[in-house]
Amino acid sequence: MAGKRARVTADLRPLQTAPFRRLWASTTVTAVASQLTAVAVPVQVYDLTGSSAYVGYASLAGLVPMVAAALWGGAVADAVDRRRMLLVTSSGIALTSALLWAQAAAGLESVAVLLVLIAVQQALFGANSAVSGAVTPRLITADLLPAANALQSSVMWFGGIAGPLLAGALIPLTGLGTLYLVDAIALCLTVWAVWRLPPLPPAPSQDGVPGTPGGASVVRRIGAGLVHLTRHRILLAAYLADFIALFLGMPAALFPQIAHETFGDPPGGGFAIGVLYAAMSVGALAVGLCSGLLTRTRRHGAMVVAAVCAWGLAIAAFGLAERLWTAAFFLALSGSALMVLGMFRKTILQTAAVDGMRGRLQGVDTVVAAGGPRLAGLVHGTAGAAVGATWAVTGGGILVVVTMLAVALTFPSFRRYRGPEASEDAATAIAPASDSPARVPPRADAD
Repeated sequence: MAGKRARVTADLRPLQTAPFRRLWASTTVTAVASQLTAVAVPVQVYDLTGSSAYVGYASLAGLVPMVAAALWGGAVADAVDRRRMLLVTSSGIALTSALLWAQAAAGLESVAVLLVLIAVQQALFGANSAVSGAVTPRLITADLLPAANALQSSVMWFGGIAGPLLAGALIPLTGLGTLYLVDAIALCLTVWAVWRLPPLPPAPSQDGVPGTPGGASVVRRIGAGLVHLTRHRILLAAYLADFIALFLGMPAALFPQIAHETFGDPPGGGFAIGVLYAAMSVGALAVGLCSGLLTRTRRHGAMVVAAVCAWGLAIAAFGLAERLWTAAFFLALSGSALMVLGMFRKTILQTAAVDGMRGRLQGVDTVVAAGGPRLAGLVHGTAGAAVGATWAVTGGGILVVVTMLAVALTFPSFRRYRGPEASEDAATAIAPASDSPARVPPRADAD
């Protein structure tokens, strides 16, 4: 009975490994705290300017540095000790949160200072995300990566729910500055967890580029990583799957219009808009709590294809919903599909790539994850204004399914891709740097 319960609840096996357990536990706290800053920044920008346009500029101010730093950080992560780089970037993020608190506490009321701090913090976040994704496969055995990714994604989705609710409760009581300070203090837990990691030196060079993080070498490493990606059909298909889902099917930009026109929210927002924004996170978190049902499957490519198609169908159904709770139900289903997509797509990127390329590929992954939804906002917003929200959302969902099936037919090795078989207990050792894709090599078996 206990074994059966373990299979239908969250798969906790990766937590048997102490370094991963400490890192994950610290992320549980910082996932909530980081959302405090994510709420505080646009609120402070709007308070200072009274303009939603400036809120948009603040988002753009962070996007470009994050994209550039993710590509740079991924290349550097393949040439230096990843523990040291993770320590530097995590400490930098904590420091910028402290500076955000200082500017709020000092009452500077300077949009320029705020935008500079946002740009610096997002750049550090981009580099940190690139190296973080490359660290996990060095901490646990490859067969446990789906479970590890499910645990990490679950706390991020939980933070997306709990953080904004906590921010809404704290702002009237303590002011914006406290939100920044709580984030900075929470990040100290992550710095401590990273400090406790073992050394994670770089693997032997996979591309002939010297193992140094110098300027010219970094550019060459980025180029070598992109060339490697275009030649690796399984990795390329994994990126395409994510971009298809997030670009063609992410309707968040239309939530205000749908909440107002379909569900009767007053201008400026009301109950319906809150439900729409929360529903997707609830569905994703529900899958995380039941991840044991999925993490032992080895058909990772097929799971990605199925998840993207399920996402598209759920989004299409959401676009046709005429009742709020029906819409929330389909958004929750879409969030569940997005969670499954993330769980197995990340695992493919971590197992199909050699260790010496993981940093660069994780950097590209950060760019796709950040750029896809922002481009989707532009496209869906334009389409919603032209043809109406229903056609834009439902049409996008259907297009997701059609495009994903086309990719699956074009890349048969991807849909047949299998993850590694179960190996020794994850608690036995830290995976060493090597030139192998994983401790137990995955394969793309025929059906």
